[in-house]
Amino acid sequence: MQSQAPVAAFAAHEVLNQPPPLENYNLFDRDAPLAEALHREGAGWAEERVRALGELTGSAHMIELGHQANRFPPELRLFDRFGHRIDEVTFHPAYHELMGLWREHELHSIAWTAGRPGGHVAHAALLYLFIQAECGTMCPMSMAYASIPALRQQPELAAELEPRILSTAYDPRAVPIEEKAGMTIGMGMTEKQGGSDVRANITRAVPLGQGGPGGEYELHGHKWFYSAPMSDALLTLAYTDGGLSCFYVPRWRPDGTRNAVHIQRLKDKLGNRSNASSEIEYHGAWGRMVGEEGRGVRTIIEMVQLTRFDVAMAAAGQMRQALTQALHHTAHREVFGKLLSRQPLMINVLADLAIEVEAATAMMMRVARAQDEGQRDSAARSFARLAIAPAKYWVSKRSPSHIYEAMECLGGGGYVEESILPRLYREAPINSIWEGSGNVICLDVLRAMEREPGAMELFLAEVERARGADARLDAALVDLKDMLARTEELELRARRLVESMALVFQGALLVQHAPPAVADAYCASRLDGEWGRAFGTLPSGCDFEAIVERAGPQAD
Repeated sequence: MQSQAPVAAFAAHEVLNQPPPLENYNLFDRDAPLAEALHREGAGWAEERVRALGELTGSAHMIELGHQANRFPPELRLFDRFGHRIDEVTFHPAYHELMGLWREHELHSIAWTAGRPGGHVAHAALLYLFIQAECGTMCPMSMAYASIPALRQQPELAAELEPRILSTAYDPRAVPIEEKAGMTIGMGMTEKQGGSDVRANITRAVPLGQGGPGGEYELHGHKWFYSAPMSDALLTLAYTDGGLSCFYVPRWRPDGTRNAVHIQRLKDKLGNRSNASSEIEYHGAWGRMVGEEGRGVRTIIEMVQLTRFDVAMAAAGQMRQALTQALHHTAHREVFGKLLSRQPLMINVLADLAIEVEAATAMMMRVARAQDEGQRDSAARSFARLAIAPAKYWVSKRSPSHIYEAMECLGGGGYVEESILPRLYREAPINSIWEGSGNVICLDVLRAMEREPGAMELFLAEVERARGADARLDAALVDLKDMLARTEELELRARRLVESMALVFQGALLVQHAPPAVADAYCASRLDGEWGRAFGTLPSGCDFEAIVERAGPQAD
């Protein structure tokens, strides 16, 4: 027999044409739109603090913390081994480390402790970066940040609690607040039968003594969605004889015994897995009234406004991380003889995704400045009250399709759980649901127009500052005013109105502050009708390479 030559060894597992891991980079240093907005909106003094968090959130360690906290979700322990009811939630160590990091970097407190203008802008930038590594811990962070205005409706309670809420110390122990240097605080409003319609609530509060603002009460009822039940306390709504009122309910009674806040179960959610969301019941839970009796919604509404802002800022940050993943992959992956990032169709997609992120970032940071100014000026407060709603509506609506498109840039590699993109995609829908779904937000705009005299005029004056910079923006502004003038069936058309407000707001900011390539592409697509129905359909003539170059990060 004739012998055959040996077959050469084949390296079946040699890895070729794959990008390196995207880790150990600074998210802030590669985000020019964020850096510019930080200075433009009044928090340039916080740049080094924001940069430090950008270094941390891009580190391999923090990226892994995010994966671990979501791979091992919280578990409910109703009883200890002796049969005592404890109503505790246990978390993976990664979750606790993340909770400690946001406190250490003052995401929850900088708006209130900065001692200078721009605190809310700095808070927004820090949140935007943190959310890119892990989303679930934002919920307890945001509630701690947002609780301050509501608590200040009861000054003696605020004086007692603020030092602990704003502390940089994180203490996860289930012990009375008095034994802690730092505390967390949540919010529970919705019930099974009402959802967003909190006037349909049935939870009752019975006075233990004289009652009234600051008085002690016993609560009986339930809450259908209560996130972060391991919080040291929560603000909640319940009816008294005087109407729907706000109450402070700690986990422990003043006598050191556990309060009767019983966790029924943890929600099995689509995303937001690291965060414990629950159903709870009050079985004679001890609490104190916060603010005026019968004015519970008014007492807690600013807390809702601030958490609503955080939800929209989170959506912008999630889109930014999705864009970053797409840019990184396409800058290293070669297809049909050249890099993906140099393929004409792909560069259109990347530029379109980048424009969406820059527009969202500019709008959210401008609203953050309005929140700062609103602490001192009633007109700015009215503007912020109105502007938060279209910002939240539009950015939250855009994020799921944006993240999906970024996922498609990676192909199958973006669909597997080793990538952050599936987690971001599962997180995205909650942004539209949390703190008011799309319809609720649109109705809130109509209410603000009615109850905040001059708010819409202030909003229009804001976008009028850009008049004359781009004819397409000018035309869109005229269309928006026409919509406002046609008051018939305004509620039926509210979504179209609110969408137009967001688009004109974004366009006005970009033509004033973004590079011409970005502003022109935005106006040509979002305002002029030349844009298709999917990302990657920017009209010809756009400076695609300049837009993508600005977005970064570039290949190392």
